[in-house]
Amino acid sequence: MIVTETQTLCYHCGDECSHENISLDDKIFCCQGCKTVYEILHDNDLCGFYDLNQNAGVSLKAKRFDGKFDYLEDTKIQSQLLDYQSDNINKITFYIPSVHCSSCVWLLENFHKIQAGVIYTRLNFLKKELSLTYNPEKVNLKTIVELLTTLGYEPLLNLESAEKKKPTINHAQRKLLLKIAVVGFCMGNIMIFSFPDYFHLDINNNYDEKFRDVFLYINLLLSLPVFFFGASDYLQGAWVSLKEFSRKNTKNLSVDIPIALGIIALFLRSFYEVIFNHSQGYFDSLAGLVFFLLAGKWVQQKTYNFLSFNHQYKSYFPLAVKVFRNGQYNYFNINELEKGDKIIIHHQEIIPSDAILISKNAQIDYSFVTGESKTIIKQKGELLYAGGRIIGEKIEAKVEKNVSQSYLTQLWNNDAFEKEKAISTTDLANKFANYFTVITLIIASLAAIYWYFFNPNLLWDSSISVLMVACPCALTLSTPFTMNVVMVLFGKNKFFVRNQNVIQKLTEIDTIVFDKTGTLTDNNIGKIQFYGNQLSDEEKAFVKFLTSQSMHPMSKLIHENIKTKTTFEENEKNYFYEAHGLGIEGIIDGNFVRLGSEKFIDYPTDLEKNTHSLVHLEINREYRGYFLVESDFRENWQNILSDLQKNYDLALLSGDNEATKSILKSYFQDQNLRFNQSPQDKLNFIKVQQNLGKKVMMIGDGLNDAGALRQADIGIAISQGSQAFSPSCDAILDASKFSQLADYVRFSKSALTIIKISFLLSLVYNFIGISWAISGKLSPVFAAIFMPLSSVSVVLFAVGMTYLWAFRCRL
Repeated sequence: MIVTETQTLCYHCGDECSHENISLDDKIFCCQGCKTVYEILHDNDLCGFYDLNQNAGVSLKAKRFDGKFDYLEDTKIQSQLLDYQSDNINKITFYIPSVHCSSCVWLLENFHKIQAGVIYTRLNFLKKELSLTYNPEKVNLKTIVELLTTLGYEPLLNLESAEKKKPTINHAQRKLLLKIAVVGFCMGNIMIFSFPDYFHLDINNNYDEKFRDVFLYINLLLSLPVFFFGASDYLQGAWVSLKEFSRKNTKNLSVDIPIALGIIALFLRSFYEVIFNHSQGYFDSLAGLVFFLLAGKWVQQKTYNFLSFNHQYKSYFPLAVKVFRNGQYNYFNINELEKGDKIIIHHQEIIPSDAILISKNAQIDYSFVTGESKTIIKQKGELLYAGGRIIGEKIEAKVEKNVSQSYLTQLWNNDAFEKEKAISTTDLANKFANYFTVITLIIASLAAIYWYFFNPNLLWDSSISVLMVACPCALTLSTPFTMNVVMVLFGKNKFFVRNQNVIQKLTEIDTIVFDKTGTLTDNNIGKIQFYGNQLSDEEKAFVKFLTSQSMHPMSKLIHENIKTKTTFEENEKNYFYEAHGLGIEGIIDGNFVRLGSEKFIDYPTDLEKNTHSLVHLEINREYRGYFLVESDFRENWQNILSDLQKNYDLALLSGDNEATKSILKSYFQDQNLRFNQSPQDKLNFIKVQQNLGKKVMMIGDGLNDAGALRQADIGIAISQGSQAFSPSCDAILDASKFSQLADYVRFSKSALTIIKISFLLSLVYNFIGISWAISGKLSPVFAAIFMPLSSVSVVLFAVGMTYLWAFRCRL
C-alpha cells in the first residue's frame, strides 16, 4: 500500500493547515482569525469575495491586538489622522499595504455592509488608499481599524500617514526591482554559458562534451528563478484571467495570456531539449524576454509616476487667498501658505487648508466634502477643514496645516460632480486589446499548423515568436501617458483640468458659450460713478464694508473705487446674505444696507432707464441712488473671439443689460446674444443647444454660473485672484491666460492626433513583427527584445512628440 500525504489549504488565505484543522461549513481554516473572517463575510452575505479569487484572503495567524489600537481613542490623535470631522460625519484615508487583488477591492468597497456606521468606502487600488466615511455616533475609529486588521487589511498608521505621506518606494516597486536584478543576473550567466553554441564551437573530445553538458544543466537551473519568480506576475495574471473567463465573470481575455503562453512554451521546449536531446534550447530567449518585459514595466512605471508627481504637486489650482504678512494683507497663491498664516476667506470662497477660526463665528457649507448641503455653524477657536465653502460674511482664520493639493484634487474629482462620459480613446484601446489577445492566439496556432506540415523545424520558432512579438500594450499605454503630459503642460500654463477625460471632450466641442462679467470683462479694470443723493463718509463705509463680503466682479470694482476714512469691525451682530446674480444685503452697525440689480431692490418707477450696468443702493429701506459700472474688456478679447469664431458657434449669456450689445454683435448671432439672463436662463439655453445635438463648452466666473457649468459638456471657470471656483467646473483657467484659450483647445486636438499616430505606429510594428515571426526567420532572442522595446518606444514617441509639439506651440 502506498500512502500519499495530501496538503490541506486554508479556504480563506490558502496557507497550509496544520493537523489540528479548524473547520466550519465544510471549510477548513489554518487559524481562528481566518475562520472569524469567513464568519463575518458569511453573516453579511459577502461570500462572493471567494468567487472572485480562490484563497484570496490575507493570512491572519497570530493576529492579536492586546490594546494595540487604544491610542485611536485619543481625540488629538484622531484629529491628526482625519481628513474631515463633524458630529455625524468623519472622513479618513487609510494606506493599506496588503491590498493585492480584485477580491480585496470588492471586499473593502463593501466594508459598509459589514460594519454598521460606515457610510462609504472607495479603494484606489494603484495607490492602495482606502477613502472611508463613517458616522462617529455609531462607530469609532478604533473599532473600524480593528475590524480592518481582523479582515487582514491593517492600515499603516504612523506619523507619515498622519501627514498624508507614503513611502517613496512601495513593496510592489521593491519586488519589481528585485525581479529585474535576479532575472538580469540569470540572463547574463545563461548567455555566458551559451557561448559555445553562439560561436558553433566543435566538441573534439569527451572532456569538452562533459563541460558542455554541465553548462546546459547550469542554464536549466538558472532558468528556474526566471520562470517561477521573474515571470510569476504574467503567469498568475493569465491564470486568473482564464479562471474568470471560464466562470463567465468576464468576457475579456487578459493581454498576459499570449505572453504567458510564450514563456511556458519556451521553458517547456528548452527543458525537453536539455533533458532528452542534450541541446541548448531557448533559455537565453526566455531570460531575455522576461528581463526586457520587467525592464519595460519599470520604465513605464517610473515615467507614469513622474508625470503623476508633476500633476499632483506642481499643477496647483490658480487660487489665491488674502494673507496677513508684514503688517498688511496681500493675495498669495495657496501653495505659498505656511502654518500660522492669518488668512481672510470671503463669501463663496473655498477653505484651502485646515485652519483655526479667529472670527467670532462662521457659516460653512461642507457639501464639497461630504455631499450634504447642510450649513454648519463654527465658533471662534474651532477647526475648519479644507474644502468647506464660506457662506455669509468673510472670516479670518489661522492656517493649521500646509495645503494638501492632492486632497483638494480628490475633492474636485468627487463622484457627485462627475458627468456622464462618452466612450473615450482609452476605452477603445482596451476593447481592441481584448480582441488582440484572441487574434494573436489564432495566428500563433495557424503558424504552428502550417509549419508542422511544411517545415517542422520552424514550428517552435514561428509560433513562439508570434506570441512573444505581438504586443497590444502600446495601444493601451499611449493614451494615459500622452494625456498626463498634456495635463502637466496645461498646469504649467495655468490651465487646470479635472482629469484626462476633459482633454478628450475638449476635442469634441462645437459651441462655446461665454458669460460676460468677469469672463470677457476684467474684474480689476473699470469705471464706477455714483448717481443719486450724496453719500456721507459713514454711508460710503457701509457700501465698502458690504462689498468686501462679496466675490462678484461688480462688488469688487465698487469696493476698490470707494474712498472713505470710516471703518467697521466685524462682530456677531453683523448679518450678510448674497443672492446669486441679484445682489447682497447686510446689517452693519445696526444699519440695513442692500446693493444689487433692479430685481433685488425696489427702485423709483420714474427713474430714467439706462442701458449701462447699474447697481442700486438702498440704506435703511430708503433708495439712495445707483452705481453706473462700465467694465473694461480683457486685453485682446476681439482677437480671441475672432479666432474662435472660425471654428465654433459662439454665444454670450450675460446677467447685465444691453449696454455692450453694439460692441459684441459682430461676434455673436442675434439669437445667441442674450442679456438680463438669470442663472436658470443660462442653464436652459445650454440644454436647448445640447438637445440640438451640439457639444457645448461654457466659460464663466464659477459664482453665478455653477448650474450652467455643470450642465455643459465642458465647464471652465475663470479664476482671477480668488479661489471662488465651482466644484461643478471641469477646468479652471487663470484669467491671465484667457488669451490662450484657443491654443489650449487646438493643442488638445493635436494631442489626440499624436495618440492616433502612436496607435498606427503600434499597429505597423505588430504587423511587421508578426509577419516576420510567421516566416520563421525571427529568432526568439530578438522577439524577446523587440516586444518590450515596442511598448517603451511607442510611449516615448507619444510623450516626446507631445512635448515637442508643445514647444512648437510655445506652451
